[in-house]
Amino acid sequence: MAANIEGIREDEISKLEEGVHADNICASQSNTRIGFCSSPSVVAVAQKLIAEAIGTYFIIFAGCGSVAVNKLYDGSITFPGICVTWGLIVMVMIYSLGHVSGGHFNPAITITFTIFRRYSWKRAPFYIIAQLTGSILASGTLALLLDVTSTSYFGTIPVGSNGQSLAMEIIISFLLMFVVCGVSTDDRAVCYLLYFTLSR
Repeated sequence: MAANIEGIREDEISKLEEGVHADNICASQSNTRIGFCSSPSVVAVAQKLIAEAIGTYFIIFAGCGSVAVNKLYDGSITFPGICVTWGLIVMVMIYSLGHVSGGHFNPAITITFTIFRRYSWKRAPFYIIAQLTGSILASGTLALLLDVTSTSYFGTIPVGSNGQSLAMEIIISFLLMFVVCGVSTDDRAVCYLLYFTLSR
């Protein structure tokens, strides 16, 4: 039997850290006078929102930072280096924080999961706010750290019309959502990958 720590057992603490059965633990511990702000369900949601903000912050900081440094220092990182930076930082953040929040780090992913009922409608706006907060803080950090002038622009300039650019964005966003939903919402994708890896 687990030892008691101030009236809460160790196995319940581990469940709190994992964010599972938070409502049941809260109900079972109602006699310990836990306040609303420190209730297990609120703590679990706060952890998820903080994880989303941190993950988005580092993705924007590293990805946009690589673009800005490449622009400011005459192509020192190169285009393949920027691509690798974006890919690696997304992978690192998903491995680091995916078990806490699900690793969305993008409002488009949160909205897609919500539409397909893989995520709660009630929590989706808070996730989007956390993601926007993380990206704004990362952009502000880059603006403070790098010597950015008013004439510097690190974005991409469309070579075609606005309609062509919109169509390209729709296709690329669809591809992103297609891959994310296919990999993360169906266990068969993971099982197939494991089978393919072991059979080689």
